This record gives sequence, structure tokens and C-alpha cells, in this order.
Amino acid sequence: MAVKIRLRRMGAKKNPFYRIVVADARAPRDGRCIDEIGYYDPTKEPTVIKVDADKAKDWIGKGAQPTDSVKGILKKEGIL
Repeated sequence: MAVKIRLRRMGAKKNPFYRIVVADARAPRDGRCIDEIGYYDPTKEPTVIKVDADKAKDWIGKGAQPTDSVKGILKKEGIL
């Protein structure tokens, strides 16, 4: 089973925020997830990012692949 760390879109129309989740690569974007490791809110000023670093490192150690957008967020937070 391929596991990805990716963004799940939430919030109202034109007012999104995202949860950073670990999900099966075959699951839909807003579908079932395995674990929730943080959130990202680009609508606030400054941008709000909260990530559980221990969970993120644990999942990456288990072989989960972050998407490009999540990889950028993790680098910005100093986790990667």
C-alpha cells in the first residue's frame, strides 16, 4: 500500500484551510485518511502552519511520501 502525506481541503467556498493528513495514495483527496498530523491556513496573515514534527518524521521513516506542496511546508517548518 502506497502512503502519501498530503493536504485535505476543508472550509467554505473561497475560504479554504487544509489539514495535513497521511492517506492511502488511492483514496480521494478529501476521503478517508489514516492519521492527521497538522494543519495549514493560507487565508490568515501571516500564514498559519502547525505540524506535529514527531508524527511527520515517524511517518516519513515508515515510508510515507510527502506531496510537493507538503514537502515545501515541511521544509519551511524545518522538519525535512
